[in-house]
Amino acid sequence: MRNQTHPVMLFAAGFGTRMGALTAHQPKPLVRVAGKPLIDHALDLVRDYGADRVVANLHYLPEPLAAHLADTGVTLSHEVPDILETGGGLRHALPVLGAGPVITMNTDAVWSGPNPLDHLAALWSPEKMDALLLCIAKPQAIGHAGVGDFIIKDGMRAKRGPGAIYSGVQIIKTDLLRDIPEASFSLNLLWDKMLAIDRLFATAYPGTWCDVGRPEGIKLAEDMLGWADV
Repeated sequence: MRNQTHPVMLFAAGFGTRMGALTAHQPKPLVRVAGKPLIDHALDLVRDYGADRVVANLHYLPEPLAAHLADTGVTLSHEVPDILETGGGLRHALPVLGAGPVITMNTDAVWSGPNPLDHLAALWSPEKMDALLLCIAKPQAIGHAGVGDFIIKDGMRAKRGPGAIYSGVQIIKTDLLRDIPEASFSLNLLWDKMLAIDRLFATAYPGTWCDVGRPEGIKLAEDMLGWADV
């Protein structure tokens, strides 16, 4: 039985430009898939995991998303005047998240299979890991056409290269964020620091995952879930 959970950071601040007209008047996390907003799919997994602290960062069209999250217990981290990207956004939210390891989760994907947060937490080994990334094998990654992001070596050690696709979910220590001078930056900078000291790890998700970063991903995700609007 799991003794404790990690706080969860939901990345929800982006502009959603690849969604075209669907995000002209609403943020991407409110785009509906299988009858509910994308961010609610993520929140279902977070609640099932049992996190006691959940933070979502907001920047683009924040008002409707803040209203949607008002009664959920999610703490809002507003990024103003500029968006801070994933690394800067995570650092900005640390006063609420705390000093320990954090789960970060993108909100533009849908999952079919075991809870990805539980899957990661069961494999987390803080003695040797600074981050554990959840990746998807290409045949199980729906709606994603890239060549992959990481090669998973023996012992779950990760290196960059064509292979598994990063799912947008990880457990990560945040100590090294203090060494990055930029205000706005990608978590890739933090991963590079971890790669240099051989403490970046990755594991493959056993279920199926759908990227909903573009409009066509909506139908693909609904087909994956076996959902029909009747």
